[in-house]
Amino acid sequence: MAENLNCNPPHPLEIENVEEIQGEILTVEKSQRMAEFFSLLGDANRLRILSVLAVKELCVCDLAAALEMSESAVSHQLRTLRTMRLVSYRKRGRKVFYSLQDNHVLDLYRSVSEHLDESA
Repeated sequence: MAENLNCNPPHPLEIENVEEIQGEILTVEKSQRMAEFFSLLGDANRLRILSVLAVKELCVCDLAAALEMSESAVSHQLRTLRTMRLVSYRKRGRKVFYSLQDNHVLDLYRSVSEHLDESA
C-alpha cells in the first residue's frame, strides 16, 4: 500500500478501492456539460415552465397566461430550454406548441420534485 501524503494525518491508501472506481468517475467534459445543465435549471421561471409542460403541451400565449408572465419572457426562457434540448416544439398554423423533449426530462423533473416533497 502506498502512503497518501496529502491526508493529514497520512494513512495507507487502499489502491484496490481507487482502481475500482476509476472507470466510474465522470470525465471533465461530461461533468462540465452536466454542471451547465444543472445551472440552467437554477432559474425559477424555467422550472415553472417545465412544471406546466410536465402536465400538458401548450403554446406560448397559454403558458404566459398560466404563469402570469409576459409572452416575451416565456419565449426567452423557452429558447434557452430548447437550446439545452429540454423542450421541443411543433407548429400548427400560426401557433407554436411546446412540450418536454422526452421522458428523461420528465423523469428528472418528477424525481427532484418528489425528493423535495419528502424532505419537507
